[in-house]
Amino acid sequence: MTKDELRAELERQAQRYTEVNGGEIITYAAQPEPERKPWRKKASPLDQAFERELQQIEKEQASKPDPADD
Repeated sequence: MTKDELRAELERQAQRYTEVNGGEIITYAAQPEPERKPWRKKASPLDQAFERELQQIEKEQASKPDPADD
């Protein structure tokens, strides 16, 4: 069965339903796909500790005078 044949069959069934039962046919638009957000990994406690250590090292290096400047 092709798409055109299927559409014609559905149209016949809809017409028959309205004639026989006197009912209304309500068609709805397709719902859009939900928007997907990019996946992001949540930092583990080890990742957080590593980040803190890096920040402490950077602070120590920034506060320490560079001997090459003398």
